[in-house]
Amino acid sequence: MSVILYRARSFTAFVVLALYIAVVGPPALAVAFLTGRSGHVFALGRFGATVVRRLLGIRLDVSGLEHVVGERPTLYCINHRSIVDVVAFEALFPRCPRLRGLYKAELGKVPVLGRAMRLVGFVPVDRGNRTSAIASVDAAAERLVAGDSFVIAPEGTRARGDEMLPFKKGGFVMAIKAQVPVAPVALHGTADVMPRGRFWVKPGVVRVEVGAPIPTSGLTIHDRDRLMETVRERLQTMLAP
Repeated sequence: MSVILYRARSFTAFVVLALYIAVVGPPALAVAFLTGRSGHVFALGRFGATVVRRLLGIRLDVSGLEHVVGERPTLYCINHRSIVDVVAFEALFPRCPRLRGLYKAELGKVPVLGRAMRLVGFVPVDRGNRTSAIASVDAAAERLVAGDSFVIAPEGTRARGDEMLPFKKGGFVMAIKAQVPVAPVALHGTADVMPRGRFWVKPGVVRVEVGAPIPTSGLTIHDRDRLMETVRERLQTMLAP
């Protein structure tokens, strides 16, 4: 398939996504506000994401799901190379239906999408405002204590090349405050299908590898750097050729 066809396919998928959000989103949010329930918003979001992934020609190969225990709140840490890293959510959902995530505060300004993410329990993070960022970490830690799990990208932004960027500490503070385990999740192939800086997707396989969780029971905030390095080392080992 030529680059022109890849671009056309990607454009079609993204148009379908935009139309899906515009058509399905408003009534779903209206029902949520009237009933006080958001389960259907979450389900519709998952369905839309799966449809778009398939339209883009991305196939998932998932391993390590034995490490995902739905009733056990866990912080899942992914390496971040591409926009399509969001497939980690789809890979983990079948075993972890209470999975949530952190997202850039700017996304909260996107009509419908921002409101929907807040409604279903995703937590916005304003990295340019330290006070706000700390409050977001505390809010996410409370949700972990309440039974939700989270996916985070501790690098904070997409990396270019194969080397991981320095990790941010906030997610590890969350895990320690909530005393929940941290599981590394290695994403293989996302940069091949859509590297940073490219705006179209080349169909292919993304391999999602879930590693054994690292316990935080008994750790304190003073252990956050050690925990962070342990997770980083595990991810590097999992990503090694």
